[in-house]
Amino acid sequence: MSPQRPEVGDRFRRFRDRLAAHDPLLPTNSGHDAATNSGHDAATSGGHDAATSGGPADAAPGLASRDGSGRQAGTVEPDRRRSRRRGGRRGGGGEELRVPEATFTSYYGRPILKAPVWKWDIAAYLFTGGLAAGSSLLAAGGQLTGRQVLRRAGRVTALGAVSASAVFLIRDLGRPERFHHMLRVAKPTSPMSVGTWILTVFGPAAGVAAVAEAAGWLPRRGLLGLVGRALPPAGHAAGLVAAATAPALATYTGVLLADTAVPSWHEAYPELPVIFAGSALASGAAVGLLAAPPAQAGPARRMAVAGAALELFGAHRVETRLGLLSQPYRSGRPGRLLRAGRLLTAAGVAGALLGRRSRAAGAVAGAALLGASVATRFGIFYGGVASARDPRYTVVPQRERVNARRTGADPAAD
Repeated sequence: MSPQRPEVGDRFRRFRDRLAAHDPLLPTNSGHDAATNSGHDAATSGGHDAATSGGPADAAPGLASRDGSGRQAGTVEPDRRRSRRRGGRRGGGGEELRVPEATFTSYYGRPILKAPVWKWDIAAYLFTGGLAAGSSLLAAGGQLTGRQVLRRAGRVTALGAVSASAVFLIRDLGRPERFHHMLRVAKPTSPMSVGTWILTVFGPAAGVAAVAEAAGWLPRRGLLGLVGRALPPAGHAAGLVAAATAPALATYTGVLLADTAVPSWHEAYPELPVIFAGSALASGAAVGLLAAPPAQAGPARRMAVAGAALELFGAHRVETRLGLLSQPYRSGRPGRLLRAGRLLTAAGVAGALLGRRSRAAGAVAGAALLGASVATRFGIFYGGVASARDPRYTVVPQRERVNARRTGADPAAD
């Protein structure tokens, strides 16, 4: 039985060399076997002399293929591969091995964050809510200064804008009773809950103030006459309540967006309320410039200047302060909208200040300010949506925060 063992070993080596001939990259130790086993083969097999055969491959010609240079496949290629590896590591001119650049992909190619399901109606809701707040402030200013045109235009616009806000909100909720369900709890830590109660207070107050403007059309006698005499005082009180609630209505939507996980909204939490407050003032001023003659539009012009300053300051901050997260506000559709908003705001303020004696210039300035408010709200909305869809706006800031914590951490704690 012992004389058959070398023959079995030799067959195994031939089989291995034949596999190496078909796959040059398959590791093999043919050369090593030829050198180390030659003495063993010569002593045990008797017919396979390593000195005359040159190795196991020569003992079975035809089982191992040769390349164009005459070298035997399966014995040279592994040496080449090892030399390339050694050359790449030592810088000897071989192929350099390196890890490919990381790409910002996620599991199955899906975004890391789920993009907001809100559509354009929520962006419109942001605008109409600000318009209602700014118009109620304009109406309160006209009420306190005796400018009836400003008061009337502000009250009517506030009622129309808050009604449109309710339509957009219910349309997004899908079912009207969902808004009613929000009133079953009051949660101060939830911007959505707080905003629901703000709308609940502001809406009826703006409605009573607007209805009070119709008191002059009612007869002066009978039950309707009694209602007509009671409406003006009630309208004054309701107008002041609406104006007191207006700042919260104008800014809570900014807090609501910043309270989400959307990167460019969340990181801009100091600026979004400022932008929305300025946009609300500018849109309310636009109503006054469109409705009132130049002689009564003084408060509207002052509101336009204040609102434009806040809006431009906040928009500049979100486009420059956030680093990588400012890119969604500077590129694509959000960038075009925000640039258009800046241009329209500047044009509206210039028209309001330079056209103090022209009703047409005031109307053009008011239209420009309204357009600027729309463009700014939609630009902020679409900028946040774009940041949620791209994984790098989530991954890179997280890595930067982790590295900052590691750098600033106490070594003893580590």
